Amino acid sequence: GWDECFVDFAGRGVEAYTDLGYVTPDRPLVPLSGTEGVRHVVDGIVRAARRGGPLLEVEAAAAVHGLLVALRYARAEVSRHGDAVMDALARDALLPIPVAEHAARLGIPLPELRAAVRRSTGEGVKEYLLGIRLSRAKELLARTDLPVAGIARRVGYEDPAYFSRLFSRRVGMAPVRFRRQQSTLPRSQGR
Repeated sequence: GWDECFVDFAGRGVEAYTDLGYVTPDRPLVPLSGTEGVRHVVDGIVRAARRGGPLLEVEAAAAVHGLLVALRYARAEVSRHGDAVMDALARDALLPIPVAEHAARLGIPLPELRAAVRRSTGEGVKEYLLGIRLSRAKELLARTDLPVAGIARRVGYEDPAYFSRLFSRRVGMAPVRFRRQQSTLPRSQGR
């Protein structure tokens, strides 16, 4: 099994982090060589958010800085081989097309695509694409009021019922419940 989380942040520091290469808006999903350090930092952010209190914003800002550093270390260890393929695959991940068509669009044989993805992520192509789709779906559920059917279509699924079953199976809860859960977390104000 696997689990996934995301941290949404904004503010004056984002531009500086982007200039330094810690934030890559053109490539928001990146393969990591290991997640232990990253997971530890994210768990700290979740604990701080649940605890709340007068120092939440300062504590959260420091934790986000720690997260960006941990992500940078985890990214730096990943092989640079296949970056162009991975970038293109990530860009087209939400298209409702089969894996073989992704390979054809990239102009590489299917076995080569599979090998590049496995080398970069440790996963198969379908799992990698599914991870991107589910990440985007979670983001849309947490940050928009779009209906689940609209989100399903935006992340490459024409059948909202199939999307809901898949989301529930992979995330452990239905999309509507995930949205409700996200709305109960404290949100930063003025950012």
